[in-house]
Amino acid sequence: MVIKLDSRNGFPESEFARLSAGDSVELTGRVLTLRDASAARLAGALERKEPLPVSLDGQILYAVGPSPAKPGQVIGSAGPTTTERMGRYLPALFAAGVRAVIGKGELHGDDMTAFTARGAMYLAAIGGLGALLAKQIVAASVLAYEDLGPEALYGLDLEAFPLVVIIDLAGRNFHETTRARWRKSL
Repeated sequence: MVIKLDSRNGFPESEFARLSAGDSVELTGRVLTLRDASAARLAGALERKEPLPVSLDGQILYAVGPSPAKPGQVIGSAGPTTTERMGRYLPALFAAGVRAVIGKGELHGDDMTAFTARGAMYLAAIGGLGALLAKQIVAASVLAYEDLGPEALYGLDLEAFPLVVIIDLAGRNFHETTRARWRKSL
């Protein structure tokens, strides 16, 4: 079963609370992009108590560095990037109100703790499908840090964007629980 979520009017806590690690989700609504350079700038601004170019309160961040759009396209390839690389910035971003991060790859230890300590969710998009995932992006605009090129802070409007819940609000980690079940079956 696929759970359809619409973030156009924000997510009430009840929407996030009903999701469990391993759930398939189709997300519709606005997300902000996040890459190494934009994450560093946002976290640096928060540390220095400078105003941010956008509010992070209640936001979902998508770890992606989209390629340029070809003629007639909204955006080029837009597959997820490895979330772990941005782990050092996540505590500051979660403290500023970020609700969830979309990316790829496993998270353990301190990187996972950043999510569970702040009640944030980790969602995964399938790596290697950047061209197909881009078809679920109906609008894209640079919101800040244009000088960073593909690592700029974009606003992306998604339509039925396919995701899997990896870390839920209860701290369950789909990668870890699935691996444990698999090992027991051997």
